[in-house]
Amino acid sequence: MTALLLSRLQFAFTVSFHIIFPALTVGLAAWLAVLEGLRLATGRPLYRVLFDFWLKIFAISFGLGVVSGIVMSFEFGTNWSVLAARTGPIQGPLLGYESFTAFALEASFFGLLIFGRDRVPPWLYFLSCVMVCLGTSLSAFWIMVNNSWMQWPTGFRIDAQGLFVPTDWAAIVFSPAVLVRFPHMLLASYVTGAFCVAATGAWYMLQGRYAAEARVMLRMGLGLAAVLVPAQMLFGHLTGDFVHDRQPAKFAAIEGRWHDEQPASEILFAIPDAKHQTDHFALSVPYLGSLIATMTLNSKEVGLSDFPQDQRPPVLIPFFAFRLMVGCGLLMLVLAWYGGLHAATGRLFGRRWLLWPIACSFPLGFIATLMGWFTAEVGRQPWVVYGQLRTAEAVTPTLSPGLVTISLALFAAIYLLIFAAGTLYIYRMLRAGPVPGEGPAGPETNPKRPLSVPGYSPGAERPSMELRS
Repeated sequence: MTALLLSRLQFAFTVSFHIIFPALTVGLAAWLAVLEGLRLATGRPLYRVLFDFWLKIFAISFGLGVVSGIVMSFEFGTNWSVLAARTGPIQGPLLGYESFTAFALEASFFGLLIFGRDRVPPWLYFLSCVMVCLGTSLSAFWIMVNNSWMQWPTGFRIDAQGLFVPTDWAAIVFSPAVLVRFPHMLLASYVTGAFCVAATGAWYMLQGRYAAEARVMLRMGLGLAAVLVPAQMLFGHLTGDFVHDRQPAKFAAIEGRWHDEQPASEILFAIPDAKHQTDHFALSVPYLGSLIATMTLNSKEVGLSDFPQDQRPPVLIPFFAFRLMVGCGLLMLVLAWYGGLHAATGRLFGRRWLLWPIACSFPLGFIATLMGWFTAEVGRQPWVVYGQLRTAEAVTPTLSPGLVTISLALFAAIYLLIFAAGTLYIYRMLRAGPVPGEGPAGPETNPKRPLSVPGYSPGAERPSMELRS
């Protein structure tokens, strides 16, 4: 294997681990803000119990997301130094904006969110929930601005040294790619969080535990998903329109279309064969390809043969990843609408045949998000900055396959260890379930000296490090 291919595998490996946790924490941050708002408005202790329960899961996921994200920024220097050097005048400030706005907001209020309950006024605690929610969404915004610029570079010029120099920040930040891709990613996070909450409620209901909490989780999770999944599909369609109009080679790869068609059919399933430029075992619907692409029945849709061989993306990954993403979306729509209808009428809670698929839907949002990311990133190849800089030209020139193999092996070992432990810990918290809070802070919950652990004093038995309710 070449250093280029190994570097691509390494970045794909690390980003696949990373994207799971922001997809969860962005949605959970909004869920926590809603729960705290409901607690303040109604005074129901049940919302406090749910808040404390999901706050623990949010805290662990947030930490894992930060750790995995930092590693990726290092890879820009070690594996993709040409990309970092040439696009630094644009990508550097964008990542800096994320740190100065989103991450600073998250970091400032995260401690208050974890340790501030019963130590600050209720309105300030609620404000910290909203600020953390805003910070996670802002972080997603800047990351999507950065990635969207690489997908559709605008507002720049290339100087004499080959550097991408910004000429119009408004065009960079509010490009057509950002306007459709950011809502698509944000909604993916909210939908992921909604299904995690609903699936957890269904799990408890099947076990006959935490009935009151489970009912709230099912109703709120499915109710939110019933609204968000159709909205997500709308922005998914708008993102597809963007790809159709501005990245036609990627669109053809997603469709598995090798040659021009008029009218174009839509392939539901096939096994693409790049060597012979054909699809085996194709199952297609006539006219549907034109209808999806242009809302007409006879539009001409281009095939991959219209593009030079060295400008075509790989077909297998975008083709299957896109269909898996759409399949997950349709399954979530059915569960959200059908399950949400039964939950609203109170008929869901005794129907185990319906609770089981909802409980098993926990990973659907994660799978859909990952598949969407694979579709977008692999479909962009062979460009790292679309139409401007090839991926093969962006890799660090002095990198050797041996060095990348070693770093990839180390990343794989460390990630599998850390994330397996983190995932197991989250599973144990989910299995333990929500428990009532322990009341306001008192001597046992106040630290006795700076930087000490609440409830711990020298000579005493050290308490559990588990976050207090």
